[in-house]
Amino acid sequence: MHKYEKIEKIGEGTYGTVFKAKNRESGEVVALKRVQLDDDDEGVPSSALREICILKELKHKNVVRLHDVLHSERKMTLVFEYCEQDLKKYFDSCGGEIDRPTVQSFMYQLLKGLAFCHQQNILHRDLKPQNLLINKNGELKLADFGLARSFGIPVRCYSAEVVTLWYRPPDVLFGAKLYSTTIDTWSAGCIFAEISNAGVPLFPGNDVEDQLKRIFKVLGTPTEQSWPGVSKLPDFKIFPLYPSNAHWAAITPRLSSSGHDLLKCLIVANPSERLTASNALKHRYFDDIHTS
Repeated sequence: MHKYEKIEKIGEGTYGTVFKAKNRESGEVVALKRVQLDDDDEGVPSSALREICILKELKHKNVVRLHDVLHSERKMTLVFEYCEQDLKKYFDSCGGEIDRPTVQSFMYQLLKGLAFCHQQNILHRDLKPQNLLINKNGELKLADFGLARSFGIPVRCYSAEVVTLWYRPPDVLFGAKLYSTTIDTWSAGCIFAEISNAGVPLFPGNDVEDQLKRIFKVLGTPTEQSWPGVSKLPDFKIFPLYPSNAHWAAITPRLSSSGHDLLKCLIVANPSERLTASNALKHRYFDDIHTS
């Protein structure tokens, strides 16, 4: 730990305190995530081990870089690349408006990072503004992989206790334990709407029932015709039959018509009809984006 000089505390992570620090040798500024090891426990929290294993495999400019892992008897420290803020803090500082090119750039980078994770057979399972980091160059990076899982064949059953409520898709809200990459693209769609509205959440529910109600009031209540198998999900319950009321131009007034079309392809109740991240990147909304 003598290699790093702590500058200031910058937050609390899933399982420990995060500090801004400087590498004494190179002068590089980094983020240190300190994990306290519990004597009574099995030692290292499983979420920390999962994050380390996954991030060692994920090398992409839109995924936060894990530089090093330092281990002692009482604590473990993860050394990450430093980003000035997360998307939630960016919302707080943007003054209620984000210009269209920035909205487009952030969404493109989010989908690029996500498509890469999915190509590497990794589900993030906890996308939300607090887990998206932004550096001083405007680069957006996926972070906090404590709930992430690898997937593949054969299909495995996963926990339905994932994804922060406001960004959780209806299939998982209904208790689905079989899900794929579209669990993340629903979250990405919710974040897309939130970025375009400069931090106003799309579906800010108070509990699972309220969350589903808010979703169905926009998309319409699903039926066996619109979503075959929905009534067989473990926690399915009958809701009032709301009509589809998805006036995206009113919900996200600052988005262009192609932006509304992309949003409509991500915010789909039936997971089998939701756009994948790699296909979303090919959407016409990104036709004029300048990529390096």
